[in-house]
Amino acid sequence: MARPLHWLVYLWALPTTFLGLLLATAALMTGGKAQRVDGVLEVWGGAADFYLRRIVGIFLSGGASAMTLGHVVLGRDLELLEVTRAHERIHVRQCERWGPLFIPVYLLSSLIALARGRRAYEDNWFEKEAFKKAG
Repeated sequence: MARPLHWLVYLWALPTTFLGLLLATAALMTGGKAQRVDGVLEVWGGAADFYLRRIVGIFLSGGASAMTLGHVVLGRDLELLEVTRAHERIHVRQCERWGPLFIPVYLLSSLIALARGRRAYEDNWFEKEAFKKAG
């Protein structure tokens, strides 16, 4: 991707990335660790682990191993980040496509799935795409 366009993509995804940075900051302040991989900030441990297990666990049985918010991926631990990297990178691309609309449209996809008698997570269009493309 050409350099000027590259920064436009980061700017378009910034509102979602900002939420990820807030959670990443909390994780780092509570003993979490971080690394940058392929232009994405990966954060694990600390508050990220708590958030993915307990807060996401309110909506998703067992919580989540990882979660993408723009160009930030939160993980319970480093091993789970590595295992889920391909899947989460699909979500990064989705955030780049949808920009500030990503979270509302993701939630709408879950609501549509529920309204059709399906599962909010597994039948969410964004998750189906990520599972299919990540293998």
